[in-house]
Amino acid sequence: MQTGIIIRGVGGNYYVDTEDKIYKCRARGKFRKKNIKPLIGDEVEIELTNKSDVEGFIINIHSRKNSFIRPTVANIDQLIIVTTLYRPTLSFLLLDKMIVNSELNKLKPIICFNKCDLIEKEDRLKLKKVYENTGYNMIFTSTITGEGIEELKDAMCDKLSLFTGPSGVGKSSLTNYLDERFELKTGEISEKLNRGKNTTRHAEIYKLDFGGRVIDTPGFSLLDLHETSFEGLLSSFVEIKEYSYNCRFNDCKHYKEPDCSVKAAVEAGNISKIRYDNYIKLYEEIKSRKKY
Repeated sequence: MQTGIIIRGVGGNYYVDTEDKIYKCRARGKFRKKNIKPLIGDEVEIELTNKSDVEGFIINIHSRKNSFIRPTVANIDQLIIVTTLYRPTLSFLLLDKMIVNSELNKLKPIICFNKCDLIEKEDRLKLKKVYENTGYNMIFTSTITGEGIEELKDAMCDKLSLFTGPSGVGKSSLTNYLDERFELKTGEISEKLNRGKNTTRHAEIYKLDFGGRVIDTPGFSLLDLHETSFEGLLSSFVEIKEYSYNCRFNDCKHYKEPDCSVKAAVEAGNISKIRYDNYIKLYEEIKSRKKY
Protein backbone atom coordinates (compact mmCIF):
# COMPACT_ATOMS: atom_id res chain seq x y z
CA MET A 1 0.00 0.00 0.00
CA GLN A 2 1.27 3.47 -0.95
CA THR A 3 0.15 7.05 -0.32
CA GLY A 4 -0.02 9.80 -2.91
CA ILE A 5 -1.91 12.79 -4.32
CA ILE A 6 -4.48 12.65 -7.11
CA ILE A 7 -3.12 14.98 -9.78
CA ARG A 8 -5.60 14.26 -12.60
CA GLY A 9 -8.89 12.47 -13.15
CA VAL A 10 -10.23 11.47 -16.58
CA GLY A 11 -13.04 9.05 -17.42
CA GLY A 12 -13.08 7.33 -14.06
CA ASN A 13 -9.28 6.95 -14.00
CA TYR A 14 -7.33 8.81 -11.31
CA TYR A 15 -3.62 9.48 -11.67
CA VAL A 16 -1.90 9.34 -8.28
CA ASP A 17 1.56 10.85 -7.71
CA THR A 18 3.45 9.06 -4.92
CA GLU A 19 6.62 11.12 -5.61
CA ASP A 20 8.38 7.98 -6.89
CA LYS A 21 5.91 7.23 -9.67
CA ILE A 22 2.50 8.18 -11.08
CA TYR A 23 -0.06 5.36 -10.96
CA LYS A 24 -3.25 5.03 -12.97
CA CYS A 25 -5.95 4.01 -10.49
CA ARG A 26 -9.65 3.24 -10.25
CA ALA A 27 -11.71 3.93 -7.15
CA ARG A 28 -13.04 0.96 -5.21
CA GLY A 29 -16.79 0.39 -5.42
CA LYS A 30 -17.27 1.28 -1.76
CA PHE A 31 -16.81 4.98 -2.60
CA ARG A 32 -19.60 4.88 -5.18
CA LYS A 33 -21.91 3.15 -2.69
CA LYS A 34 -21.21 5.92 -0.15
CA ASN A 35 -21.59 8.60 -2.86
CA ILE A 36 -17.98 9.71 -2.38
CA LYS A 37 -16.06 10.90 -5.42
CA PRO A 38 -12.26 11.26 -5.33
CA LEU A 39 -11.11 14.80 -6.11
CA ILE A 40 -7.99 16.36 -7.58
CA GLY A 41 -5.79 17.17 -4.59
CA ASP A 42 -7.03 14.28 -2.45
CA GLU A 43 -4.40 12.43 -0.46
CA VAL A 44 -5.17 8.76 -1.00
CA GLU A 45 -3.92 5.28 -0.25
CA ILE A 46 -3.58 2.95 -3.19
CA GLU A 47 -3.12 -0.76 -3.68
CA LEU A 48 -1.39 -2.03 -6.81
CA THR A 49 -3.01 -4.66 -9.01
CA ASN A 50 -1.40 -8.06 -9.24
CA LYS A 51 -0.83 -7.75 -12.98
CA SER A 52 0.76 -4.30 -13.16
CA ASP A 53 3.26 -2.09 -11.38
CA VAL A 54 1.74 1.11 -12.84
CA GLU A 55 -1.95 0.56 -12.09
CA GLY A 56 -3.90 0.18 -8.89
CA PHE A 57 -6.99 0.93 -6.84
CA ILE A 58 -7.77 3.79 -4.48
CA ILE A 59 -8.67 2.12 -1.18
CA ASN A 60 -8.79 5.11 1.18
CA ILE A 61 -9.23 8.89 0.95
CA HIS A 62 -7.74 10.95 3.78
CA SER A 63 -9.75 13.73 5.44
CA ARG A 64 -9.94 16.95 3.40
CA LYS A 65 -9.08 20.35 4.82
CA ASN A 66 -11.30 21.97 2.18
CA SER A 67 -13.07 21.16 -1.08
CA PHE A 68 -14.57 23.10 -3.96
CA ILE A 69 -17.60 22.24 -6.07
CA ARG A 70 -16.49 24.34 -9.03
CA PRO A 71 -13.83 23.42 -9.82
CA THR A 72 -14.03 20.04 -8.06
CA VAL A 73 -10.72 20.00 -6.20
CA ALA A 74 -9.58 19.55 -2.60
CA ASN A 75 -6.88 20.44 -0.05
CA ILE A 76 -5.93 23.80 -1.55
CA ASP A 77 -3.48 26.07 0.29
CA GLN A 78 -4.55 29.19 -1.60
CA LEU A 79 -6.91 30.23 -4.36
CA ILE A 80 -5.68 32.59 -7.06
CA ILE A 81 -8.52 34.22 -8.97
CA VAL A 82 -7.28 35.10 -12.44
CA THR A 83 -9.27 37.74 -14.28
CA THR A 84 -8.83 40.55 -16.78
CA LEU A 85 -10.20 44.03 -17.25
CA TYR A 86 -10.36 43.55 -21.03
CA ARG A 87 -10.36 40.55 -23.40
CA PRO A 88 -12.63 39.27 -21.85
CA THR A 89 -14.30 42.19 -20.08
CA LEU A 90 -14.25 41.95 -16.30
CA SER A 91 -17.44 40.89 -14.52
CA PHE A 92 -17.21 42.23 -10.98
CA LEU A 93 -20.18 40.08 -9.97
CA LEU A 94 -18.49 36.87 -11.09
CA LEU A 95 -15.25 37.97 -9.41
CA ASP A 96 -17.08 38.60 -6.13
CA LYS A 97 -18.81 35.22 -6.39
CA MET A 98 -15.40 33.57 -6.71
CA ILE A 99 -14.20 35.53 -3.68
CA VAL A 100 -17.22 34.31 -1.69
CA ASN A 101 -16.45 30.75 -2.82
CA SER A 102 -12.91 31.15 -1.51
CA GLU A 103 -13.92 32.72 1.80
CA LEU A 104 -16.49 29.99 2.46
CA ASN A 105 -13.59 27.53 2.22
CA LYS A 106 -11.63 29.66 4.73
CA LEU A 107 -9.09 30.81 2.15
CA LYS A 108 -8.02 34.40 1.56
CA PRO A 109 -7.90 34.72 -2.23
CA ILE A 110 -5.22 36.39 -4.28
CA ILE A 111 -6.71 38.49 -7.09
CA CYS A 112 -4.55 38.27 -10.21
CA PHE A 113 -5.38 40.90 -12.83
CA ASN A 114 -3.78 39.32 -15.90
CA LYS A 115 -3.04 40.94 -19.28
CA CYS A 116 -2.15 44.13 -17.40
CA ASP A 117 -0.29 45.35 -20.48
CA LEU A 118 -3.80 46.23 -21.74
CA ILE A 119 -4.67 48.23 -18.60
CA GLU A 120 -4.05 51.96 -18.30
CA LYS A 121 -2.68 53.41 -15.05
CA GLU A 122 -6.01 55.09 -14.30
CA ASP A 123 -7.85 51.76 -14.68
CA ARG A 124 -5.41 50.07 -12.30
CA LEU A 125 -6.11 52.66 -9.64
CA LYS A 126 -9.86 52.10 -10.06
CA LEU A 127 -9.45 48.34 -9.65
CA LYS A 128 -7.33 48.81 -6.53
CA LYS A 129 -9.92 51.20 -5.12
CA VAL A 130 -12.68 48.58 -5.37
CA TYR A 131 -10.78 46.03 -3.27
CA GLU A 132 -8.44 48.17 -1.17
CA ASN A 133 -10.47 47.63 2.04
CA THR A 134 -10.61 43.85 1.69
CA GLY A 135 -7.00 43.15 2.59
CA TYR A 136 -6.64 40.84 -0.43
CA ASN A 137 -3.34 40.67 -2.25
CA MET A 138 -3.77 42.07 -5.78
CA ILE A 139 -1.15 41.17 -8.36
CA PHE A 140 -1.04 42.64 -11.88
CA THR A 141 0.56 40.23 -14.36
CA SER A 142 1.41 40.07 -18.04
CA THR A 143 2.90 37.21 -20.03
CA ILE A 144 3.78 39.80 -22.70
CA THR A 145 5.94 42.10 -20.53
CA GLY A 146 6.67 39.73 -17.65
CA GLU A 147 5.26 42.19 -15.14
CA GLY A 148 4.19 40.70 -11.82
CA ILE A 149 5.48 37.20 -12.59
CA GLU A 150 8.16 37.21 -9.88
CA GLU A 151 5.65 38.55 -7.37
CA LEU A 152 3.26 35.75 -8.33
CA LYS A 153 6.03 33.15 -8.00
CA ASP A 154 6.87 34.41 -4.50
CA ALA A 155 3.19 34.07 -3.50
CA MET A 156 2.98 30.52 -4.89
CA CYS A 157 6.28 29.11 -3.61
CA ASP A 158 5.89 25.90 -1.56
CA LYS A 159 2.07 25.99 -1.71
CA LEU A 160 -0.67 24.18 -3.62
CA SER A 161 -2.33 27.01 -5.50
CA LEU A 162 -5.57 26.83 -7.46
CA PHE A 163 -5.89 28.96 -10.58
CA THR A 164 -9.55 29.69 -11.19
CA GLY A 165 -11.43 32.21 -13.30
CA PRO A 166 -13.39 32.72 -16.51
CA SER A 167 -12.38 31.27 -19.86
CA GLY A 168 -9.88 33.33 -21.81
CA VAL A 169 -8.26 35.22 -18.93
CA GLY A 170 -4.94 33.43 -19.43
CA LYS A 171 -4.71 30.80 -16.68
CA SER A 172 -2.92 28.30 -18.92
CA SER A 173 -0.72 31.03 -20.40
CA LEU A 174 0.32 32.04 -16.89
CA THR A 175 1.10 28.43 -15.99
CA ASN A 176 3.23 28.09 -19.13
CA TYR A 177 5.05 31.32 -18.31
CA LEU A 178 5.69 30.33 -14.69
CA ASP A 179 7.47 27.14 -15.76
CA GLU A 180 8.80 26.80 -19.30
CA ARG A 181 8.52 23.00 -19.14
CA PHE A 182 4.74 23.25 -19.52
CA GLU A 183 3.09 23.42 -22.93
CA LEU A 184 -0.56 23.83 -22.02
CA LYS A 185 -2.96 24.77 -24.79
CA THR A 186 -4.03 28.40 -24.87
CA GLY A 187 -6.99 29.93 -26.69
CA GLU A 188 -8.00 33.10 -28.46
CA ILE A 189 -10.71 35.55 -27.46
CA SER A 190 -13.92 35.58 -29.50
CA GLU A 191 -14.30 39.13 -30.79
CA LYS A 192 -18.04 38.61 -31.28
CA LEU A 193 -18.79 37.20 -27.83
CA ASN A 194 -15.95 38.92 -25.94
CA ARG A 195 -15.10 35.75 -24.08
CA GLY A 196 -12.45 33.10 -24.19
CA LYS A 197 -12.43 29.61 -25.61
CA ASN A 198 -12.09 26.89 -22.98
CA THR A 199 -8.84 25.07 -23.84
CA THR A 200 -8.37 23.34 -20.47
CA ARG A 201 -10.64 20.26 -20.35
CA HIS A 202 -9.96 19.03 -16.84
CA ALA A 203 -8.26 20.15 -13.64
CA GLU A 204 -4.68 18.99 -13.21
CA ILE A 205 -1.88 19.56 -10.70
CA TYR A 206 1.49 20.69 -12.05
CA LYS A 207 4.74 20.79 -10.09
CA LEU A 208 6.60 24.10 -10.40
CA ASP A 209 10.37 24.22 -10.77
CA PHE A 210 10.64 27.09 -8.25
CA GLY A 211 8.75 25.10 -5.56
CA GLY A 212 5.07 24.49 -5.01
CA ARG A 213 2.31 23.18 -7.24
CA VAL A 214 -0.53 24.73 -9.21
CA ILE A 215 -3.88 23.43 -10.41
CA ASP A 216 -4.95 24.70 -13.81
CA THR A 217 -8.73 24.43 -14.22
CA PRO A 218 -11.31 24.80 -17.01
CA GLY A 219 -12.77 28.30 -17.25
CA PHE A 220 -16.41 29.20 -16.74
CA SER A 221 -18.76 32.15 -17.17
CA LEU A 222 -21.35 31.27 -14.47
CA LEU A 223 -21.00 30.36 -10.82
CA ASP A 224 -24.00 29.54 -8.61
CA LEU A 225 -23.49 29.76 -4.85
CA HIS A 226 -26.04 27.03 -4.09
CA GLU A 227 -25.85 26.54 -0.35
CA THR A 228 -24.64 29.95 0.79
CA SER A 229 -26.40 31.35 3.86
CA PHE A 230 -26.84 35.01 4.71
CA GLU A 231 -24.25 34.64 7.48
CA GLY A 232 -21.81 33.03 5.05
CA LEU A 233 -22.37 35.80 2.51
CA LEU A 234 -21.80 38.55 5.07
CA SER A 235 -18.61 36.91 6.38
CA SER A 236 -17.32 36.67 2.81
CA PHE A 237 -17.61 40.43 2.23
CA VAL A 238 -14.97 41.24 4.83
CA GLU A 239 -15.18 45.04 4.65
CA ILE A 240 -18.99 44.98 4.90
CA LYS A 241 -18.81 42.70 7.92
CA GLU A 242 -16.35 45.07 9.58
CA TYR A 243 -18.81 47.98 9.42
CA SER A 244 -21.84 45.84 10.29
CA TYR A 245 -21.09 45.84 14.03
CA ASN A 246 -22.21 49.47 14.35
CA CYS A 247 -25.65 49.01 12.80
CA ARG A 248 -28.73 49.91 14.85
CA PHE A 249 -30.18 46.39 14.54
CA ASN A 250 -28.18 43.28 15.42
CA ASP A 251 -29.81 41.34 12.58
CA CYS A 252 -29.39 44.13 10.03
CA LYS A 253 -29.10 42.79 6.49
CA HIS A 254 -27.71 46.16 5.25
CA TYR A 255 -30.46 46.30 2.67
CA LYS A 256 -33.47 48.48 3.51
CA GLU A 257 -32.99 48.88 7.27
CA PRO A 258 -32.60 52.37 8.80
CA ASP A 259 -29.47 53.51 10.67
CA CYS A 260 -27.28 51.05 8.79
CA SER A 261 -23.57 51.74 9.25
CA VAL A 262 -22.72 49.71 6.14
CA LYS A 263 -24.85 51.91 3.90
CA ALA A 264 -23.35 54.96 5.59
CA ALA A 265 -19.86 53.62 4.84
CA VAL A 266 -20.80 53.18 1.19
CA GLU A 267 -22.05 56.78 1.04
CA ALA A 268 -18.81 57.96 2.66
CA GLY A 269 -16.72 56.04 0.13
CA ASN A 270 -15.28 53.65 2.72
CA ILE A 271 -16.89 50.65 1.01
CA SER A 272 -16.89 50.29 -2.77
CA LYS A 273 -20.33 50.82 -4.29
CA ILE A 274 -19.52 48.05 -6.77
CA ARG A 275 -18.86 45.61 -3.95
CA TYR A 276 -21.96 46.69 -2.04
CA ASP A 277 -24.20 46.40 -5.11
CA ASN A 278 -22.89 42.87 -5.72
CA TYR A 279 -23.51 41.99 -2.07
CA ILE A 280 -27.14 43.11 -2.50
CA LYS A 281 -27.53 41.07 -5.71
CA LEU A 282 -26.24 37.96 -3.96
CA TYR A 283 -28.36 38.68 -0.88
CA GLU A 284 -31.45 38.85 -3.10
CA GLU A 285 -30.49 35.50 -4.67
CA ILE A 286 -30.24 33.94 -1.22
CA LYS A 287 -33.48 35.56 -0.09
CA SER A 288 -35.33 34.20 -3.11
CA ARG A 289 -34.20 30.66 -2.15
CA LYS A 290 -35.13 31.26 1.52
CA LYS A 291 -31.78 29.88 2.61
CA TYR A 292 -30.84 32.61 5.08
